[in-house]
Amino acid sequence: MSRNVMNALIKSNSQPLSFCYGDERINFERVLRPKATSKVLIKVHPDCRVVVSAPEDATSETVLYAVKQRGRWIYEQLREFRQQLEHVTLRKYISGESHYYLGKQYLLKVHVEPDQVQGVKLLRGKLEVSVRASDATRVKNLLNDWYKIRAREVFARRLDVLLEQALWVQERPPIRILTMQTQWGSCSPYGRITLNPHLVKAPRDCIDYVILHELCHIAEHNHSERFYRLLSQVMPNWEKTKERLDGLASRILAL
Repeated sequence: MSRNVMNALIKSNSQPLSFCYGDERINFERVLRPKATSKVLIKVHPDCRVVVSAPEDATSETVLYAVKQRGRWIYEQLREFRQQLEHVTLRKYISGESHYYLGKQYLLKVHVEPDQVQGVKLLRGKLEVSVRASDATRVKNLLNDWYKIRAREVFARRLDVLLEQALWVQERPPIRILTMQTQWGSCSPYGRITLNPHLVKAPRDCIDYVILHELCHIAEHNHSERFYRLLSQVMPNWEKTKERLDGLASRILAL
């Protein structure tokens, strides 16, 4: 599994930088801090991304100084998260595994039935997959197709609900479902929203966060102060929700 697990479009307005701690060079992203403050905020995410939020007028020297001051803490956080990632087991798509849907874990049960129709059903707390022959790749493909169908239905419903809050959106934006390597979602300059089908594995509030994030991009295309102000108006707790989604990513995406 790639360690660049998904993140809802934080990179388009970021600046890659790095510093040395001992013998290790640590890369980090500098992003615009949404709140009017002179402080530099440093976060180490469970996928081992280091993100530094700083005011627009802060110099690179100021940012690097702040990061180096926290160098030991950053290094220790990275070491802890790397150890956790080593224990993330890639799924084998066999009976007994757990798979996520809307934030809950469901036991996978594979039925090999040569004469039955192949497909996936969610029954009594289990994801039941019927295949004609024992084939992990086939089970994986059937599950991915099932997730895409559910994603289209769930995302459409949540979009309809969230549009009631997004008063700046004049017309219902089209949704595209697309598996992406480094993003949960994106918004085109023309207002089309693209969402990752794996997002349907996350809790509903995390799905709402990503959709609202992209709806805000219809009004503000960059991660500007106005963008974050708008996002905070419609979802005051978005930072905690985003952090929760980041924390779940390695488990949700252990493919």
